[in-house]
Amino acid sequence: MRVTLSFAHLAGRPGLCRHAALRLQESAPLATVARLQKREYATGSEETPLHGSSSAWNSSSTQKSYPSSHASSQTRSQRPDVPPPDWDENPDLSISAFSELPSTNFGVNQHMIINNEFKEALRQILWQFRAPIRYAFAYGSGVFPQTAQPSNKPPTNLHPHPSSAISTVQGGSGKMIDFIFGVSHTQHWHSLNLQQHRNHYSGLGSLGSYVVSRVQDDVGAGVYFNPFVTVNGTLIKYGVVNIDTLCTDLSEWSTLYLAGRLHKPVKILRDDPRVRLANQVNLLSAVRTALLLLPEKFSERDLYATIASISYIGDVRMVLPAEDKSKVANIVTHQLPNFRRLYAPLIDTLPNVSFVDSAAARIDNPSWADDPSLNAQLHQDMHPLKRGNMVRRLPKTFREKVYFAFQSRYRIPQAEFDRMLEDSADEDARGSIKRRQGGVFEQRVASEPRDVLAREVGGVIRKTIWWPSTSQSLKSLFTAGVARSWRYVGEKVEKWREGRRREKERGEEASRAKDGGAGDGGGAERGEKRAKGEVEKAKVPEPEENDEKGIEGNESVGEQEKK
Repeated sequence: MRVTLSFAHLAGRPGLCRHAALRLQESAPLATVARLQKREYATGSEETPLHGSSSAWNSSSTQKSYPSSHASSQTRSQRPDVPPPDWDENPDLSISAFSELPSTNFGVNQHMIINNEFKEALRQILWQFRAPIRYAFAYGSGVFPQTAQPSNKPPTNLHPHPSSAISTVQGGSGKMIDFIFGVSHTQHWHSLNLQQHRNHYSGLGSLGSYVVSRVQDDVGAGVYFNPFVTVNGTLIKYGVVNIDTLCTDLSEWSTLYLAGRLHKPVKILRDDPRVRLANQVNLLSAVRTALLLLPEKFSERDLYATIASISYIGDVRMVLPAEDKSKVANIVTHQLPNFRRLYAPLIDTLPNVSFVDSAAARIDNPSWADDPSLNAQLHQDMHPLKRGNMVRRLPKTFREKVYFAFQSRYRIPQAEFDRMLEDSADEDARGSIKRRQGGVFEQRVASEPRDVLAREVGGVIRKTIWWPSTSQSLKSLFTAGVARSWRYVGEKVEKWREGRRREKERGEEASRAKDGGAGDGGGAERGEKRAKGEVEKAKVPEPEENDEKGIEGNESVGEQEKK
């Protein structure tokens, strides 16, 4: 009882002794732990989702909060449990508190569930930085496995003195752990970090925080990476980005450099309300873009493979021998349950797409959510009115590039096109927000055959990503230094060679199976090959039979999709 009372007392004061509260979770009753997590997640003082699968993902259930004050209780009670259907039409990216989000559990799908000890080990790394970090997430193969770990592979000693949790989760593979830090003031952050961790920087750091911040903000995608540094006995790479740059990319797809990384599952370690709202817009935009490239009927693997491939279209590393060509297939195959947690709740909110078996394909159904062998089927409404609305609701900067691509294709005169852009602006001349509904032009774009959409939209994605990706790679020669850059390139080339070896082994196995010299083979291997094939179809715009041909008519925009 004494432990419970102390725990409840700390739960009422999220800003005080938070670290001690986390320690008490180890001995407190499970119900008390769940209650604290629920309350802290609603206020944003705890960055992990609610305890357990069913309570964490069922947004329709009534959530009780345990406030630290009457005022905060009143604020949260005024928020709905489910966000309004038009929340993404005018998201307020100037919010500063979690209580200003559209609903109580808004964005819970962004938080992946990982081993608790591993999560604490990652958070302990953040505590080693005195410079303030507003938002942080860990990502990549060092956090989420992308390939099956071979049992006969000897352990590596990449980390000097890793915690037992990191060694256990990585299975002795010793992979560098990647982080992204969102900060408020770039120069101030680097000034503090240079004082504490001068050895993290290359010779560029000797020029001072002003030069470092200018290189970060003015070159490439606005990220400054320090790779191959040891923190808490663990080898890490961390990228620093201004929080405004991050939110702009998430909401507008200006470079897709960070937005694309967040299309895949990541582990958020420190949350921020602005970023959570902007990232929810980003994830919804990824679903809409993928739906434009997919047929009327498709599988969830098709959907996740198309989304995951967006950030690699135009990435210079995929052109050079610097990345595993099967990377996207590996990510989808080995992280399928996490993709479901990320996107299934969003699919449920869209009126034009649904799971065929909607009763079984629910994130609060563990028999489906946690089973990577299942591959649920989906169906989308191919009516040009609803697909036109998806085109209209693409991220602003990205949408304008799509419009320019089809202006060239349709040979629309510039004056007429300028009027069309003005009509499709998010705000009118008085600054009022307009309802984002697709018009005749958007419906015409959405009605194009799939190979045309794949070619034009894929071209826009490629142009959006290519220069930020290339300039970031060139910038790393100065930010990381020659020695670290050479080491990084060497590891990427080795990944490419390893991918080629695995691909060759799969081809040889397939040949033996075709000749009758092999048995049934492993289910995971078959799933990986199947996922790879789906990714290739999503990435390469090949002409296919168009199921949507014959859809005609420019229905009145007043007959809009039902929210």
